Amino acid sequence: MSVFFIATSSIKDSEKFQLYAKKAGETFAEHAAEPVLRGKFEGTLKGDAEHHVVGIIKFPTVEALHEWHDSDAYQALVPLRDEAADMTICVYCVPVE
Repeated sequence: MSVFFIATSSIKDSEKFQLYAKKAGETFAEHAAEPVLRGKFEGTLKGDAEHHVVGIIKFPTVEALHEWHDSDAYQALVPLRDEAADMTICVYCVPVE
């Protein structure tokens, strides 16, 4: 199974967002996390898109994702994250069961 942390964002402060992304990336290795995608919105084919930047991080298990998200290192970045962007964060598992 693979587990994906998918964050869609509307950036409020570009400099803070870049700093958050850099510092968050420094916390990945300890949790076997792999960045998969960071991209910008180009349009919708159907429906609405609330945010215009996406980041996807792959984890080996749901537990690893939660251990990373709940870690002191990542939680220390949450205030910076919240100052930098409005986000919707979802967790998806593959394959679908």
